[in-house]
Amino acid sequence: MRTFSKWRCRIKLLIATGLGTGYLPVAPGTWASAAAAAVFLLVAWGNPYYLNGAMAGIVVLASVACVATGKFAEKHFGRKDSSQSTLDEWAGQALTYLFLPMGAGWRDWLIVAGVGFAAFRLFDILKPPPARRLEKLPHGWGVLADDLMVAVYANLVLQVISRFWFG
Repeated sequence: MRTFSKWRCRIKLLIATGLGTGYLPVAPGTWASAAAAAVFLLVAWGNPYYLNGAMAGIVVLASVACVATGKFAEKHFGRKDSSQSTLDEWAGQALTYLFLPMGAGWRDWLIVAGVGFAAFRLFDILKPPPARRLEKLPHGWGVLADDLMVAVYANLVLQVISRFWFG
C-alpha cells in the first residue's frame, strides 16, 4: 500500500510540474511555455489542420489538471504559486495560439510561435489588470486564471499581427 501511495505522489508531481518542466533550472515557467510552443510547431509541421484541436486540448487538460493538483502542489512546494507548478504556463501558452489565421509555410509558423511565446511571457511578467487580481482565487484556480487572462492579451496581439502578416 505504501508503494502505491509513493507512486501516486510521483504521478501527481509529474502532472503538477507540467510533465517535469517545473524542475528545469532557471525560469521553469519559461521552459513550460517553450514546451507548449514546441508542441505548436510540431503539430503545425505535421498537419496544421489539427492546430486548434491540439491547442484546445492542451488548454483543457492543463487547466483541469492545474485546478485538480492545485491544493496538492501548494502543500508539497509550500507556497501558492510555486515556480515548479507550470501547468498554468502550458494552458496559457496554448491558449495564446488558438484560432489564428495561419500562413502556409514553415517560416510563418516560426514567426507566430516566436511572437506568441514572447507576448505571453511579457504579459505574464507584467500581469496587466485584471490578471494580478485573479491570482487571489483559491488553490489552482488563482494559479491558472491569471495565466489564462494574460494569454487572452497575447492572443489578441497575435490576432492583429497574423491578420496583418498573412492577410
